[in-house]
Amino acid sequence: MYNPNMNDIRNYSVMKLAWPIFMQMLLSMALGYADTVMLSHYSDVAVGAIGNANQIMGFLTLAFTIVSSATGVVVAQYLGAKKYDLMDKIYTVAVVFNLILSIFVCLIVTIFSQHLLKAMHVPEVMFSQALSYMNIVGLFLFTGAVTNTLSRIFNCNGKTVIGFVVMLGINLLNIAGNYLFLFGPFSFLGLGIKGVAISTSVSSIFGMIISFVLFRIFIKGTISLRYLSPFPGDILAKLIKLGLPSAGENISYNIAQILITIFVNTMGAVSITTKIYCNILCGFSIIFSNSVAGASAIITGHSVGSGDYEFAYRRVWKSLFIAMIVSIVIAGTNYLISPFTLKLFTQDENIIQLGHKILFIAFILEFGRCINLVVIQSLRAAGDVLFPTLLGIGSMWGISVVFAWILGIYFKLGLPGVWIAMAADEIFRGIVVLIRWKIGLWRGKSVVN
Repeated sequence: MYNPNMNDIRNYSVMKLAWPIFMQMLLSMALGYADTVMLSHYSDVAVGAIGNANQIMGFLTLAFTIVSSATGVVVAQYLGAKKYDLMDKIYTVAVVFNLILSIFVCLIVTIFSQHLLKAMHVPEVMFSQALSYMNIVGLFLFTGAVTNTLSRIFNCNGKTVIGFVVMLGINLLNIAGNYLFLFGPFSFLGLGIKGVAISTSVSSIFGMIISFVLFRIFIKGTISLRYLSPFPGDILAKLIKLGLPSAGENISYNIAQILITIFVNTMGAVSITTKIYCNILCGFSIIFSNSVAGASAIITGHSVGSGDYEFAYRRVWKSLFIAMIVSIVIAGTNYLISPFTLKLFTQDENIIQLGHKILFIAFILEFGRCINLVVIQSLRAAGDVLFPTLLGIGSMWGISVVFAWILGIYFKLGLPGVWIAMAADEIFRGIVVLIRWKIGLWRGKSVVN
């Protein structure tokens, strides 16, 4: 039987929950950079190969978000409602269903890897290395899906530090493994990108195993197949109903970003490179807003589960204020020091000047993006999942993609035109979801029976 955490998550400060989430997200981003940076000292071709393979696998793994995103909503609300007798069933259904789904994705990646790489038009010089990396890493994608689901469970129990610790361990093991195969004692094997793939897979397996161990120690719940008989179809239905809209929006967003990237690719090398550097510099403000949004969603879920909508309403405004202040300071600082920070990447004055303009637009964009991250995650945590999904898909295609083409290509504003379109999209959505939160259309959408 589930042993509940006696502390009321609603009384936690946002920052207590947010800082480990911030570190976890930062480390998750660093995990991909570590492979790229270490391989860059080994082979430029290998860097291109791993980039193409990861782009394909990254898109396919969006399927995992169907359950993992919904797990956070259901777990938080049921804990808030103190329905502890159902928690073991919820945990089991979430982990087992995501495991089955991720194994299916693993089979697609490994069986159709050659066809997928050919569809991406991967250059011949990179093809064999991309294939080797994809076949090894793709076989163990299920470990990351399970780890992510367990991380959601930790977070909703107020134990956000556990996810951070797990991700730290994964990073350290991955870096050590990369070194051993590329430059250390195992370099004589000449495995190259295969060694990096093995290191990535081993560290991912470690993350899954240690997550299960920490689940048993700190959550004191049980994940067992016996909870699937009789099959709790109502729980799975809730997970799918809540998860599908979010997964659909993520897929739509990624397709939209690919199309915008195609627009930028027609603008020349300076615009392409500037976009990459500016995205990296904007990353810190995005991660901070996302971490506060995650913390706010946990508190909102518990509050809505307990029926205290007014408490949830007030806490989201407080969370938004904190996220907005810090994110705007980071974005503003980014803009002011960009003539210096961009020189860390390049000495090309054309890129530096263009990047400086883009980061000013990014400063304006951050007002809308911060609102969207915090409020939309809280709307979903309250059970209001369909509206933000429809709004997001409509806005990103009707404003971001359409006006990226109109301003960037038709009116020849180039990359600044693309960024203006993305800023308009974020600000429009931000205004709409603020109104929705203010008038309370999310109230009464709890998933708890």
